[in-house]
Amino acid sequence: MGILEGKRILVTGVLTESSIAFAAARLAQEQGAEVILSSFGRQMKITTIIAERLPKPAPVIELDATSEEDLAALPERLGGNIDGIVHAIAFAPKDALGGVFLDTPFESVSTAIHVSAYSLKSIAVAAKSVLNPGAGIVGLTFDATVAWPAYDWMGVAKAAMESTSRYLAKYMGPDKIRVNLVSAGPLKTTAAKSIPGFEAFEDVWGDRAPLGWDQTDTEPAGKAIVALLSDWFPATTGEMVHVDGGLHSTGA
Repeated sequence: MGILEGKRILVTGVLTESSIAFAAARLAQEQGAEVILSSFGRQMKITTIIAERLPKPAPVIELDATSEEDLAALPERLGGNIDGIVHAIAFAPKDALGGVFLDTPFESVSTAIHVSAYSLKSIAVAAKSVLNPGAGIVGLTFDATVAWPAYDWMGVAKAAMESTSRYLAKYMGPDKIRVNLVSAGPLKTTAAKSIPGFEAFEDVWGDRAPLGWDQTDTEPAGKAIVALLSDWFPATTGEMVHVDGGLHSTGA
């Protein structure tokens, strides 16, 4: 019996097989969960096609995390209570990335923070009425305790997300809902490739990660997500688990 046997999990952000979100959805199914995917707009078709590559069929519901209408409709669209949420949503306009930090207009900064950080709170609150006690919410970050080349305002948005997760853990804890993050090392996902200068991370992880690092392997991050969604971490919340080959623990 898998560690998610009998649980229903909402997974956001599945657009490609190379994504951490897809790995989490696949592993969750393999561990016994019923998985529901979310997407929106023109991406719905893409997510529906990718969903067919999972081990089992998975329904795709519409959820634009910046739409009050979609958020209000989320409990009904889920069709019943759920036991977990994977938040894998992030976006920053092109003028907020790639070394243009000093020139980015606030409008672009606002978009990055709304989609990448505030949406964690929005989805958690929207789903609160259908989250079973003991449910887990797991978000994805890229350790924002330091500044990274080219990451710019997405780094700021991730820092906001990390703080948001701690406040959510504080305020949702009394309802026995856990909120944690997984900080993965750099992976060659579609999202990462869209960041100008992303290749600057490659040599750093290859040279310094004590366990080594495979930038094409999303399974370690997916396994961490599934573990945090399970009942094996009943007293863990407000935590950020690094899945980066150990690089975060090393100096120069």
